Amino acid sequence: MNTNIIRIGTLVGGADAVRVIPQIVKHGFESFNLTFWQTSGDTDLKELAARMRELADEHDFVISAISVFGNPLTGEGNNADTLATWERLIDHAHLFGTEIVSGFTGRLTGRPIDESIPKFTEVFGELARRAAGQGVKLAFENCDMDGTWRTGDWNIAHGPAAWEMMFNAVPADNLGLEWEPCHQMVSLIDPIPQLRKWAPKVFHVHGKDATIAWDVVKEHGVHGNQPFVWHRTPGFGDSNWADVITILRQNGYQGTIDIEGWHDPVYRGELEMTGQVHALNYLKRCRGGDFIPNPV
Repeated sequence: MNTNIIRIGTLVGGADAVRVIPQIVKHGFESFNLTFWQTSGDTDLKELAARMRELADEHDFVISAISVFGNPLTGEGNNADTLATWERLIDHAHLFGTEIVSGFTGRLTGRPIDESIPKFTEVFGELARRAAGQGVKLAFENCDMDGTWRTGDWNIAHGPAAWEMMFNAVPADNLGLEWEPCHQMVSLIDPIPQLRKWAPKVFHVHGKDATIAWDVVKEHGVHGNQPFVWHRTPGFGDSNWADVITILRQNGYQGTIDIEGWHDPVYRGELEMTGQVHALNYLKRCRGGDFIPNPV
């Protein structure tokens, strides 16, 4: 596979990857982001990595990132193993052939974002050092998980003011963002000017879009009983991904865009893979199609 393109792939649960990837890779996915919810559990990461490398060699794809989505700052309840999972994924990333480990920052539950910064500094200062020693970058998804500046349960990395505080607190070159336009659009943020400013800190991109019903916003506002925004699979939402990819390329991005499905209000259920394959082909067109070498 040519390295001078942005690969287009999708997210797959780490525990399901060996079963799922052989079934869907034939549709043309070029990368896979393996994900875990709160813990990697009893998954044998060495065995999983070996199987992924075998499949990657056979089908010409890459593992773009390995991820854990939980709250590593509290370690409470079902998040008891989240921090240890971050450590395991960092230590095993090279076996998967990836340099990206991603997830939520966590936060002090129910507290304002700024009150989480000291704990973030403690936890991710150490994780950043651990990762740097192994050539690994840590990327934070920009999802609010229904949180606000004042309160929340999962993540502080959902807006520029928090990013400034995080990266000032831990000024490590290997800390960055796992960015997507959707999570900004649900807050009525225009993702394009944001991406222009923050592209150098974008280490990984999730392919998820949104549709904003501005007529509903104008009539009912954002605190009424009418939905005003929906997560969408790329190709069905409001974003022009040719613009997104252009900005990424202008800033030297050579990573992947991995489709985060299972959210679209229409292309779901039995239409899930129909929507994802549409998104795959749409994003390939937005990057300019297949790589064509110049004449010599």
